[in-house]
Amino acid sequence: MARIATIGFFDGVHLGHRYLLQQLRDTAQRLQLEPAVVTFRSHPKLVLTGSCPPLITTTDERLALLGRYTDYIICLDFPSVQSLTAEAFMRKLHDEYDVQVLLMGYDHHFGSDRLASIDDYILRGRKAGIQVILQEQAPEGAVSSTRIRRAITEGDIAEANRLLGYPYFLSGTVVHGRGLGRQLGFPTANIQADAHKLIPAAGVYRTEINSLTAITNIGTNPTVGNTATTIEVHIPHFTGNLYDQQLTLTFVSRIRGEHRFESLDALRLQIARDIQSLQS
Repeated sequence: MARIATIGFFDGVHLGHRYLLQQLRDTAQRLQLEPAVVTFRSHPKLVLTGSCPPLITTTDERLALLGRYTDYIICLDFPSVQSLTAEAFMRKLHDEYDVQVLLMGYDHHFGSDRLASIDDYILRGRKAGIQVILQEQAPEGAVSSTRIRRAITEGDIAEANRLLGYPYFLSGTVVHGRGLGRQLGFPTANIQADAHKLIPAAGVYRTEINSLTAITNIGTNPTVGNTATTIEVHIPHFTGNLYDQQLTLTFVSRIRGEHRFESLDALRLQIARDIQSLQS
């Protein structure tokens, strides 16, 4: 079936991405084409430079979010196409995936020849058998994954959630910790997240797990002299064994930053206050 496609890494599938994806669906319906998304399994920067920032979404999370907009996702290994010029890449999309129209984001570039203008892409696309259409910026203004990453690393979850258009989340397996939470009277589930997933700034957060309100501490627990960063979740009034289970944390708001307390009693009192704040 003939297709219209758009290209990008789409980390976070944020409001800016979602505007482009909605325009893709609308244009596909108007032109009677199947909408398709072209993305990459690994971040291009990781291949080109050997490093990339922690990701807002893992590959599986990103593909699941993209799947809300199309049933046809072309997920490529970037090393297999990184040497292709823009024209050669579009020819690949045309010949192998029947892409007839390409909807380009206003700030997007691709191809090893680093084309400078949309007119260049239109010309190369014509040679490859593809009509290139430029999609203008969303009326609400620019949104970038870099801006969202900055908000998350600064603990500004409210801003990150606003730019994403949904609450930030992370998933991980419950592993055994040091038992400090239980010792303090507030048993916690210790989450081991994906190594490439972006972890919010150290602090205490209001979170949700399967619609249950929880409190999550991210940091090193400086009161007891830890050095490794942990993600510890306390679900008030919950009883049960969560070890080895996969949990997804949804971040609602930040309650406070990380502090070192003079004693375990002072820490216990503050945790009680933090939990009390969940009811407000």
